[in-house]
Parts: sequence; structure tokens; C-alpha cells
Amino acid sequence: MVPVIGIDFGTTNSVVARLNPDGSNTTARFGTGDAVQDVFRSVLCFWTEHVRAGGTLSHAAGPAAIEAYIDDPLDSRLMMSLKTYLAQSSFTETRVFGRPFTLERLIALFLRAFLAAAGIDPTGARIVAGHPVRFAGEFANDDLGAARLRAAYAEAGMQDVELALEPEGAGYRFARTLTRAATVLIGDFGGGTSDFSVLRFTPGAGVAALGHAGVGIAGDVFDYRIIDNVISPQLGKGGTYSVMGKDLPVPPEYYAQFARWHRLSLMRNPKTLRQIAEVAATAARPQQLRNLITLIEDELGYRLYQVVSAVKADLSTNAQSRLVFKHGAIDIDVTVARADFETWIAPDLARMTATVERALAEAGLPADAIDHVFLTGGTSFVPAVRHLFDSRFGAGKVTAGGEFVSVAEGLALIGRDRMAA
Repeated sequence: MVPVIGIDFGTTNSVVARLNPDGSNTTARFGTGDAVQDVFRSVLCFWTEHVRAGGTLSHAAGPAAIEAYIDDPLDSRLMMSLKTYLAQSSFTETRVFGRPFTLERLIALFLRAFLAAAGIDPTGARIVAGHPVRFAGEFANDDLGAARLRAAYAEAGMQDVELALEPEGAGYRFARTLTRAATVLIGDFGGGTSDFSVLRFTPGAGVAALGHAGVGIAGDVFDYRIIDNVISPQLGKGGTYSVMGKDLPVPPEYYAQFARWHRLSLMRNPKTLRQIAEVAATAARPQQLRNLITLIEDELGYRLYQVVSAVKADLSTNAQSRLVFKHGAIDIDVTVARADFETWIAPDLARMTATVERALAEAGLPADAIDHVFLTGGTSFVPAVRHLFDSRFGAGKVTAGGEFVSVAEGLALIGRDRMAA
């Protein structure tokens, strides 16, 4: 039997699933002990001990890339969201410590490391890779995006990769339960984006894409809302400091970098740290700013995001959650209420709702023409997000499942069914 592999190369996380001889799916797991998970962070990190020409350039992907970056952020380069550049003709190549890399080569490096970490040899396998209905970017060229994605897989040693729509993969297992043609809205919530696709599934005849819309709001943004409202005020945001007897607000730009955990490392330079220390010297609450310096110097951004992400997940099933983050003099112990969290993300939910309406408009369909709604991805567990779809389409039409793995597993099933056909 020819092995069948489904690969969901994502903007934030990637997942790979392998079809078993009995027709079931096995999703690759990464990590050890309590840290085992189905997703592999879509990041690359490069570093060299000899920056000048001739130095040996090393790289790592996924969790190993994050560890390498945290170990030495100033002398390494972390690359995230590579997928978002696929359809951008303006991106041809970048230089890493003086060496040229095309986007296709960067993604190929990631894919090889990703499959190796999964313990999967793609040689001789039938591979189905996901691609979005619309690639990211204001002036995205979808044909270019698909061609470069194929080229990246080819450079990684996978020459005959088949592409399938990511929302088709997300809803494929669900769609195979349909006994008649149906119009389905697929909500695919990633770490950085939320994509909504209206598809027409017809048993025996395949799938047709009717409409699509996406927005750069998902799990990472919701994490940032917690940080901005709970963590940042305890690190000096909203406070004041004195200059020549006049009270001034603590510069808010210190906290903008919290939007992405790795950006905190950009503040780990003598000039910025000196500026914060000078503000702390006359601040109304100097220890809070000293704690901010500690957070930056000790590279605690990733650990902080892990704590916050766990609180967000806890709020999906509980009315409140305790956020505890301690390190040295930093001692944050706060109860976060779901009601407050929902207030913080209300503007994001409004934009998400508008995006769903754009997908319907592109499909030329009213809400009542949708037969089923299928939601996947961690953000779909947020009660306020689920309520958007229950109230708009009716709770009886809304189904969720697969969390992070439904796209990859669906792609593997698509490969099986295409092979059978």
C-alpha cells in the first residue's frame, strides 16, 4: 500500500497526518512528557558563531528554533510566518548572515526539519498538501502562491505533491457524513489568522469553493488582550514618571512589543534598557518598570505567552482562571474573569463577524442558505466565538471538532479517496 500523508503547513503551526492501512489517521506528536502536542511551530532560526564570510551557518526549526533564539536572540535570526509571503511577488530572496535564501528554500528547510521531527520519510508517499483559498496579502497572487508552495515542497524532496484546499481538508471528515449536497461554512482558526470559506460539498462530485474571507485575528491576538490588560499594567503600563517636576505617562511603546513574544528580544539592547531604567528612577511605581527590565533581560517572553495561553484555554470551560507568573521580583497572581476577557476581545469579535459576512457576500448567499457550519482550531473553543455562529446560523447547524489536526487528517483522507478514484 502506498503511504498517504497529509501536510498542513500553517502560518503559526504545522501538522502532519499519516493514513494507516485500516483507514484511520495517525497525527504526528512532538515533544516529550507533559509537553507532547500535535502541532509544530512554523518557525526557523539561523545562527553562526562566525558572522564573517566563511562561518558555518546552522539552523533549527520548530521548538528547537525557539530554544536557539531564546539562548542567543541578538546573534541569531528568527523567521516566522513564512507562509504569508508565498503570494507576494515583491519577496524574492532574503539574506541570512550574508547568505542568500529564496522563500522556497527557507520553506523547504522547514519542511525537511518538520517531517524529520515527525519521524516521517516522504519517499514514495502520496502527499497531499493544504493551501488556502486566498493567500495572505493585500495584493496576493494566488497562482504565484500555489506555484511557489509546490516549488518549496519539490526543493524539500517531494516532487509530486498534490494540493487541496485547507478548508476542504478541515471539513472533509465531516463532509463525508453528508448524504446529499450541502453548503457548508468552514471556520478555520489558526494562531495568527481566522479564515472563513463557503464550500459546496456534493457526494460523489467533489467540492466547489463559493466564497472566502480572512482576518488577522485569532489565538495570538486573544493572548495579547490578556497580556495588555492584566500583565502590562503590572509592569508599569499606565503609570507615570517625573521630568522636571512634571508627571508624564510611562511610554506606551514599551508594551507594544508584547504583541509578539519574540519582539521583546528586540528591546534587549543597552539603549532601550537604559531608557527604561531612567524612567524607572522617577516613576511612581519604580519596581514595576524594574520588573519589565527583568522580563526583557531574562528572555521571559515565550514563557509568559505559554502561561497566558493556558489561562485563555481555561476560560473556555470556566468562568474565571488564575494567572500566576513569578520570576525573581516579578510576582503576578491575578484572577481573570471570562466576562472581562470577552469585553477585551469584543472589538476583535466584531471584526471576525464582519469577515464572516464578507465570505457570505462573496458567495452571494444569505446566512439561511448555509446548511452546516464546521469550526476547527483552538479559538473555536472560546465561548464568545462559538456564540457568534450559534446566534447567526442557529446552534443546531454548528459543529466543531479536530481542534488543530482536522486539516491534516482531512488532507490524508482526500489523498486516499483520490487514489481510490
